[in-house]
Amino acid sequence: MFDRSPYAHVLPGTNIPSVVNAIVEIPKGRRSKFEVDKATGLIKLDRYLFSSSHYPGDYGFIPRTLAEDGDALDILVMVNEPTFSGCLIEARVVGLFKMTDRGHHDYKVLAVPNTDPLFSEFIQLENVPRHFLREVEHFFATYKQLEGVTIETQGWDSAAAATAEVRESVARFLESHNTLGW
Repeated sequence: MFDRSPYAHVLPGTNIPSVVNAIVEIPKGRRSKFEVDKATGLIKLDRYLFSSSHYPGDYGFIPRTLAEDGDALDILVMVNEPTFSGCLIEARVVGLFKMTDRGHHDYKVLAVPNTDPLFSEFIQLENVPRHFLREVEHFFATYKQLEGVTIETQGWDSAAAATAEVRESVARFLESHNTLGW
């Protein structure tokens, strides 16, 4: 399907694979599940989370990537204040949260705003407060329970693993679009 989204032509990052472009779909603190609609290019309300949980950071995707689940690679950006749906954040990759959703790998890149001085020392996963990592893991382990969906979490991996996942997802995207005659 032709992607009419204005984000379809945004590059995956400014310094791939360690500094990526994150397109925010769901701002930090929201229960609303927004996503870019591929048919119209608009940001649409997909659903409200069934649980009282809220997203622990700005959540979205890295453009021009293709994750193993068939969607763009997911990204969670640690922010002090939520931005807004459609916001472009230049984000520095610091780790990777691994999970399985409905039998498919559904990895989440963890990143920080690249130019925010409050996060200037966040380079590796070890720089991220442990409690924040536990919050993120708990959120993704439980946010779909009331929908009857079982998520299997596999825990955290390093910035190196995350940048490798970004690199592979960019390659997958290019491969899939080359086969479509792009």
